[in-house]
Amino acid sequence: MKQLLFILFALVYSGTALASGGGDTIDLTTHWIGYTALAIFVLSYSLVILEEKLHLRKSKPVLLAAGLIWILIAAFYSSQGMPHSAEVAIRHNFLEYAELFFFLLVAMTYINAMLERDVFNALRDWLVAKRFSYRSLFWLTGILAFFISPIADNLTTALIMCAVVLAVGKEQPKFIAIGCINIVVSANAGGAFSPFGDITTLMVWQKGIIQFQEFFVLFIPSVVNFIIPAFIMQFALPTGRPEAVSKYTTPIKKGGLTIVGLFILTIITAVSFHNFLHLPPVFGMMLGLAYLKLFGYYLRKSAKIEIDHNDIPTGHKIEDDFDIFDKIAKAEWDTLFFFYGVILAVGGLGFIGYLGLASEFMYGQLGATNANILVGILSAIVDNIPVMFAVLSMQPEMPHSQWLLVTLTAGVGGSMLSIGSAAGVALMGQARGYYTFFSHLKWTPVIALGYAASIYVHLLINT
Repeated sequence: MKQLLFILFALVYSGTALASGGGDTIDLTTHWIGYTALAIFVLSYSLVILEEKLHLRKSKPVLLAAGLIWILIAAFYSSQGMPHSAEVAIRHNFLEYAELFFFLLVAMTYINAMLERDVFNALRDWLVAKRFSYRSLFWLTGILAFFISPIADNLTTALIMCAVVLAVGKEQPKFIAIGCINIVVSANAGGAFSPFGDITTLMVWQKGIIQFQEFFVLFIPSVVNFIIPAFIMQFALPTGRPEAVSKYTTPIKKGGLTIVGLFILTIITAVSFHNFLHLPPVFGMMLGLAYLKLFGYYLRKSAKIEIDHNDIPTGHKIEDDFDIFDKIAKAEWDTLFFFYGVILAVGGLGFIGYLGLASEFMYGQLGATNANILVGILSAIVDNIPVMFAVLSMQPEMPHSQWLLVTLTAGVGGSMLSIGSAAGVALMGQARGYYTFFSHLKWTPVIALGYAASIYVHLLINT
């Protein structure tokens, strides 16, 4: 009950985002429609938080909530003779989502292509075969997660590194638990200083608030966020090294490393579109998808594989058939639809008028620094996506260093609880029985120390 009340408080004061793109608005914050919409969102997000227990995919309740909230808004505005105000607002919200959707879809397609070419499996098997000590593996998986997540995103990186920890730690459950906590913290910290490392950093970059190269000033605070908890947790690791496992290393399939290069080229293209052509980076990502599709065509021709000339996802039976549509089909569609539900539902709440309340309370009464620290704490309890959407839509008057601060706190704040980030939730499923909510909670004070230290370092060097 206490957690539900805290979630209600968080949603009232911070889960209100994306105001309309134009048209007249009516304050409905004290109207029954506003209360009903808020209740719908709280209920739907409660189901999201209970996803692991209910086995209900997180996209379903928020999709329903988004539809119901905008039905209420549209019906009210139509009754007031203002049907086009709601139309303009929802089109603005949907455009925000469309840019995010296609950007993530291309990134997910590249990651799936690298997975299919065994790029990450080869890395995992190499680490396992080297027979490092538990402490060495703890640091290696953490450091790799920190440096891979800025490119491959924190969720994918955490899953890869967790596979290494599970493979070598079967006889040491304590090592698996601490290793997973370290991976979650390091992957989230690494994702905080890159536009590609987390959904929240991507949103900030696409909004044009922080330029691509400016994210890297968060590198040192992110390192501090990772190093301090890792340094303390290492003393709880078991001694020795894991038992010998198979020395077999999965070979990278033909074209795997080329796809890694094409992904880096795609990132450069997206950045160039934004910095030099002043076009949304999503268009650069879509051009990068063409690189992958053409290379996929080459792979299939060079391997003399039968090609589906209709070029549609038909579920081929041919072995090693590199079909880009198969990679697109394996994207995280539940996550993509979840983002749709969050953006539209939270956007509806912002259109109703809670945006002004949130801005006045957080940035008017608390002040920018305290408000941005609170954003990170809320990210650990609710989710950083709706909280960051709230901040972006508020557009509070604050210095550039404060925008960098909120980018940092929203990225790393979720590490304080296992349910606070996509990486933590995924690892609870992957390492079920070893890495749990309470095993992570035991180390929350240590992680919070790293969170506080990273904020202090940022304010010290970037203000």
